[in-house]
Amino acid sequence: MAAISWNERTKRRLKLRNLDVLMAVAETGSMGKAAALLNTSQPAISKAIADLENAVGFPLLDRSRRGVEPTPYGRLLLKRGSAVFHELRQGIEDIANLSDPTAGEVRIGATDRVAATIVAPVIDRLSRKYPRMRFHVSSGDSAPIIAALDARNVEFVIHRLGVSPGEDHSDEILFYDDLVVVTGAKNPLAQRRRIALADLLDEPWVMVPLDGYAGSWQADVFRASGLEPPRLTVEASSFTLRGELLTSHRFLTITTRLSLLLPRRRTDVKALSLKIQAPRQPIGIVTLKNRSLSPAAQMFIESVRNLTAPLARGL
Repeated sequence: MAAISWNERTKRRLKLRNLDVLMAVAETGSMGKAAALLNTSQPAISKAIADLENAVGFPLLDRSRRGVEPTPYGRLLLKRGSAVFHELRQGIEDIANLSDPTAGEVRIGATDRVAATIVAPVIDRLSRKYPRMRFHVSSGDSAPIIAALDARNVEFVIHRLGVSPGEDHSDEILFYDDLVVVTGAKNPLAQRRRIALADLLDEPWVMVPLDGYAGSWQADVFRASGLEPPRLTVEASSFTLRGELLTSHRFLTITTRLSLLLPRRRTDVKALSLKIQAPRQPIGIVTLKNRSLSPAAQMFIESVRNLTAPLARGL
């Protein structure tokens, strides 16, 4: 088959129904199962696929005795087709909610720390003011929540931004955060006015695994001072567990200053009086380029900006 250029003829031949059929076949792995799923006949399924292949100019499915699976061309069209149907669904929801966005639904992705410090207080404020709003939060490490954004399972992500945005992403920096060494407020170290990072190597440390994404920049804090990272007493990915151990007033960790300020200023833990050599961390919002956000999502993001504005001013 020869590729057909994008023109009026191609647009007339591409039909959403045929694209829906392709997605059903890819999901079920069978023409017959797709026919049952869509409540139609198998010949109708075969014709829809043939019409779609003729429209794009390339084979979209590989057929064998074991069933069917998308070709590389088919996988590309499925990726874009999923985005098309998502935008259509979002459009219908936007139309329904346009007269009252405060009754809308927001799908948010955030790292655990950001979910606890930024997302939680914004949800509390908005849900009190607009009881009919609904919130779905996906939290975890940056990689899976960005994958959820790419799959359009969340509308935006709030996390520590990388060096540069992805090709399909738009970044908005909310504020720059500092890394600090933290311990329980009753730890004698918290009362010392002068202290060096080298003095703390033999203290009990609790941090995320140092060979992971977050652990690597924590380890770099020590290496920037000419030190090897300390032997960890506790290695834990759980944000909650690390916070609980700090309240024993024995353990130390490296975290962001944000964690001490939001959702409320903490008094049970304290940043030590030492300056560590580490770049400030950009915290921001990631969205997909050319994707329309729902009115409710726009309202949520505006509330996030208002909450973090004092941090952006360095307060």
